[in-house]
Amino acid sequence: MSLVQHVTANQGIDRVPPDGEEDSAEDVLWRTLSYDAFRAGDRAAPADPHETNTAAYKVSAVKRAAQVAFAIVACWFAAGIVYGFASLKPVLIDEGVYDDLCPPDEKPGQGDGSEKVPCDAQDMRLNLFFIVASITTNASSLVAGWVLDRYGRRLCYVISGLFMIAGCLLMGLAFQIPEFDGYLVANILLSLGGTFVFVPSFQLANAFPRYSGLIVALVTGAFDGSAAIFLFYRLAWEASGRTFTPSRFFFGYTIVGVLLLVGEFALMPAHAYHSAPALARKLEKAQDATRDLHDSDDELENPNEIRRVRSARAQQRLAKVEQIEELVGNEVQREDRVQLEEERQAASGIWGVLHGVPAHRQMLTPWFFLLLLLTVLQMLRMNYFIATIRAQYRYLLRSEKLAEDINHFFDVALPVGGVFATPFIGLLLNNLSVATASGVLTLFIVAIGVLNCLPEVWAGYATVVAFVLFRPLYYSAVSDFATKIFGFATFGRIYGTITCLSGLVNFVQSGLDALTHGPLDGNPTPVNAAMAVGGTILGVALTVYVVVQGRKFQRRLKQKEAAERVQERLGLIREEREAEEAQSDYGTMG
Repeated sequence: MSLVQHVTANQGIDRVPPDGEEDSAEDVLWRTLSYDAFRAGDRAAPADPHETNTAAYKVSAVKRAAQVAFAIVACWFAAGIVYGFASLKPVLIDEGVYDDLCPPDEKPGQGDGSEKVPCDAQDMRLNLFFIVASITTNASSLVAGWVLDRYGRRLCYVISGLFMIAGCLLMGLAFQIPEFDGYLVANILLSLGGTFVFVPSFQLANAFPRYSGLIVALVTGAFDGSAAIFLFYRLAWEASGRTFTPSRFFFGYTIVGVLLLVGEFALMPAHAYHSAPALARKLEKAQDATRDLHDSDDELENPNEIRRVRSARAQQRLAKVEQIEELVGNEVQREDRVQLEEERQAASGIWGVLHGVPAHRQMLTPWFFLLLLLTVLQMLRMNYFIATIRAQYRYLLRSEKLAEDINHFFDVALPVGGVFATPFIGLLLNNLSVATASGVLTLFIVAIGVLNCLPEVWAGYATVVAFVLFRPLYYSAVSDFATKIFGFATFGRIYGTITCLSGLVNFVQSGLDALTHGPLDGNPTPVNAAMAVGGTILGVALTVYVVVQGRKFQRRLKQKEAAERVQERLGLIREEREAEEAQSDYGTMG
């Protein structure tokens, strides 16, 4: 799963204190979530800086619904297919991919299961096939964010379609021509195609501002569901008696990239839709009745003509008000959404703790280091599990058949668990404090760490269940924590740094593979235990730090509120005295 995943708001409010006055009264600014880590300056521009954006109310609801549906389907078929590696791996082994790396006495053989068991060298090279794709998915989100912010969603979709076509063609050729080793490059291209369709798809939430949260959740769920593509292919491959070869599948799958390009130019909007804050500004302007009066009215001599012209302007203005309110809701509905946002901020316990602080200073705080280290370790641990699940349980349970059964259960549970968990993750993160949510993550880390070390069948299935629920929760929580702690303004740089470093550290996974297959003789428990202990320590440290700093932050806010009340009271007293003195002077003059 990509670190880009999130199920909470893609727009929000920053509490931004004036420069150099962190204890002054806060100013609140709307920001749009951006993955552009290269934006100039420390502060992101407010929502919708571009004049070329399209007003959603000028496009029919049916067409906008079709555009959202197209984006969701595109993500389902392209966004995260590389994370279905565990389903594809048995096919790769059976097709003899990298079996030339095996020594003559270690050729892939048949255990007590129905599928071949790879030799160590083949297994590690196949795992590298997944590792490079996982790293590319996360690191490329920075580039995709940069392209999206500067050139728009359309170019991202075009790039995605071209990468999907190239990746599928190269993968098909690699299977068709034994001498041609294009697997790694092809998988990198597929991961790039997924990122360039996934990141910009969140922008379609502005097609229906009142339902933006639902659209974000559906896009995220589609990403999770895309991991099932290779599962469906493997099932079709087995049902065909293995005659539905990978080359036929990948050559045929180029249709996804082709349809992405066709749909982009035939259906999708050329420019982004205005965000909710931009629509609010348009609504405020449209509600201004003084705009019915123009200086040119003075040129009209007939009063009836003036009234007619002004009445026409008023009708046009009120029609626009009605169109915008149909999108964003009436005044009561808008106030309800603002109240919900305020409740979400209050529930977090730390909203705004580092808002307005320059990114380079935010990166020097324990907030950043703890979140970075925990994310690096958890991402490494999760990708290690995805790549090695069958090898792990083959060793722990001493049975290829039992390991195969757990692997097949995981193949189904990974996409289903992600889709199932998505709506509950949003509720969890919106209603729990950051400290409590961090505590929940730590409990998952401990539970998975313990279960993953137990050589029991039930523990294997329990590990899978906990893993497929924890994985989308963790990645969504990182995004949510970043906006609440660091703010939307510096989100691109903070999140981009976390994403890039977490991806690069995943190269260590190849070393873990070599350690497991070499000195540890296939035993994954030392590696799993070490990562579980490290994750638990970091999880506890982050939770404790959030609790302690959250209490300090709340005390500061209460002191600030008390000082503001005192200043307000002093101002009222001053006004009363000035009024009394003015009245006294008037009486003396009389």
